[in-house]
Amino acid sequence: MKIRLLLITAAFALAFGPLARAADEPETELGAKMEKMGGAFRALGRQISDSSKNADSLAKLATIRQNAEASIKFEPAKKSEIPSAEQKKFVADYKAEMKKFLELCGKLEAALKANDNAEAAKLCASMKDSQKAGHKKYKKDDKKK
Repeated sequence: MKIRLLLITAAFALAFGPLARAADEPETELGAKMEKMGGAFRALGRQISDSSKNADSLAKLATIRQNAEASIKFEPAKKSEIPSAEQKKFVADYKAEMKKFLELCGKLEAALKANDNAEAAKLCASMKDSQKAGHKKYKKDDKKK
């Protein structure tokens, strides 16, 4: 009987534990767009050097571009941590960085269409560097660390 109770408790904890964690921090619309971009970006990074997957890479890049364009319309949650006098510049800088990221997307698309996977890999690395720098500057610190 005790084992059954223990198993049922463990099953409930595994099933509903993540839901309780998700309720702690509401996800923003910007966060949702960035999640979609992140998934496509990770997959793109794994296959960027393989010219036989260029069609799929272009589809993943379209997902990244679509979500990046939508992300420009939002403001980072970290804005609330910035002094009010600097918030306008902070948001303007964020939007400028996103536009630079979109320019890299355009260059990457051209390289993939030209089957220049060596150049595409370099551009993908530049996009990753841009992503890391942007997250460091504009993303609110994760509280789970």
